[in-house]
Amino acid sequence: MPVSNQLLIVEDDPGLQKQLKWSLEQYDIILANNRSEAIAALRRHMPSVVTLDLGLPPDPTNASEGLATLKEILELAPHTKVIVVTGNDDRANAIEAVAQGAYDFYQKPVDADILNMIIARAFHLHALETDFRNLQQQQAFSSGIIATSPQMLSVMRMIDRISPTQATVMLLGESGTGKELLAKAIHSQSPRAQKPFVAVNCAAIPDTLLESELFGYEKGAFTGAVNQTKGKIEYAEGGTFFLDEIGDLPFALQAKLLRFIQERVIERLGGRKEIAVDVRIICATHRNIQQLIEQNLFRADLYYRLSEISIEIPALREREGDILAIGNALLKRYCNQNNCKEKRFAPDTAQALENYAWPGNIRELENKLKRAVILSDSNLITLQDMEMSEQVDNAMPLNLKAVREAAELSAIKRALLYSDYNISETSRLLGIARPTLYSLVEKHGLQDLIRHQLDQV
Repeated sequence: MPVSNQLLIVEDDPGLQKQLKWSLEQYDIILANNRSEAIAALRRHMPSVVTLDLGLPPDPTNASEGLATLKEILELAPHTKVIVVTGNDDRANAIEAVAQGAYDFYQKPVDADILNMIIARAFHLHALETDFRNLQQQQAFSSGIIATSPQMLSVMRMIDRISPTQATVMLLGESGTGKELLAKAIHSQSPRAQKPFVAVNCAAIPDTLLESELFGYEKGAFTGAVNQTKGKIEYAEGGTFFLDEIGDLPFALQAKLLRFIQERVIERLGGRKEIAVDVRIICATHRNIQQLIEQNLFRADLYYRLSEISIEIPALREREGDILAIGNALLKRYCNQNNCKEKRFAPDTAQALENYAWPGNIRELENKLKRAVILSDSNLITLQDMEMSEQVDNAMPLNLKAVREAAELSAIKRALLYSDYNISETSRLLGIARPTLYSLVEKHGLQDLIRHQLDQV
C-alpha cells in the first residue's frame, strides 16, 4: 500500500503559510487556516503528517483551540503524525500537546531546515508503522492464522516442518481454537495444495449416514440408493482429507477407517470392488482420546495410525499477546465487510479482552466482535458493545520489585498493541514522554521481540 506524501499545514498566518509552502515543496501541501478547515482537509485527504499551530482563531493568543484541534485529529486519524508549532514562550502547551499524542513540537521562529528534518523523520516513522501494520494484516489474512505468542509460534514452526511431508496429523485442542484453519494451512503448504481439501465433521452427521458419507454407496445398496455415489474420501483424491471431531466417530466405523488408512483402499456400501484412493489424512478433536481408549470408545490401533504427529493447539487464554492481535485483525476485517469506518478498542475494552477467559476461544471472540461492529455507534468499541464487564486479574507476585517490573512490561506491551504500534499514542497511553518510552523498550528488550515478530511474518 503506497504511503501518502501529503502534508497538512494548519496555520492562520498567510506569510508563514507561504514560507512553509516554499520550504517544504517536496511534499504535497494542503493548507488550512482554522480548526474547521483542518478537520475537513483531514477527512478528505487523510495526510500522513500534520503541522499544527496551537494559536488558532478565534483567539490566536490561547492554545485551547489548537489543543482541541489536535484531539479531534487524533480521534479521526490516530496514525497521523502531528507536529505542533508554538510560540517561543509556550513550552508548557507544547509539552501538553505531546502528552496528548502529538508526535513532536517545534517552537517559533521557524528555521526551515530544522522543521524540514522533523517533518522528514515523521514521514519516515509513519511509513515504517504503516508497513508494519500491513505486514501484520497480510499475516492475518494469508492463512487466516495470527501467531505472535511463543506458544503459537512454536505450533506454526511445527506446521511449516510437517506440511511438505505425507505424515498423518492429529490436531488436539479445545473447540474454537482454529483446528480446521491449521489443517487448511498444512494443506496449502503441501505438495497437494492444488488438489481438493475435503472436510467431514464426524459429530455433525448421524451415525446411520456417516458410513455412506465417507465411503459412498452403489446403486441399490439400500432403500433410496438410486444412483452410484462417491464418498467424501474419493472426492479428496490426490488432496487432503480432514476428519474433524474424530473422537465422535462411531466405534463400529473405526475398524473400516483403520483398514482404509492401512491399505489406502475403500469399498463402497453394497460394493465388492476395492478402490484405491491417494489422500493425506488430517484429523482433529477436542476430546481426550486417551480417556476414550480407556473407556473402550476409541480403538487404540486407530489412534496410533492417526497420530503419527500430534499437535496440541493452545487455548486462546494461553496465547500471550495474541488476543489483542487477533482482535485488531478481526476488527479491521469486520469493519471492511460491513462498510464501516475503522474502529478501535477503548482502553478498558482492550484490558477486558486480555483478562477474559474466552471459554469459546476464537469462535467466541469472532461472534462478540461481529456484534460490536454492527451495533457500535462510535469509532471506539466499548465494553457494552462487546457485552462484557471489566475483567480484573488479581494474580500478582508478592515481591514488590517483581510486581513493578511485571506491571511495567505488561503495560508497555498492552499500550503498543492498543495503539497499533503508534509510538506517540503509546507514550500518551502510558503517560510518559517518547524518550522515556524508548529507554523502557530497550530496558525490557522489546526491540528484539518486535524484530522477531516481523521475521515471522
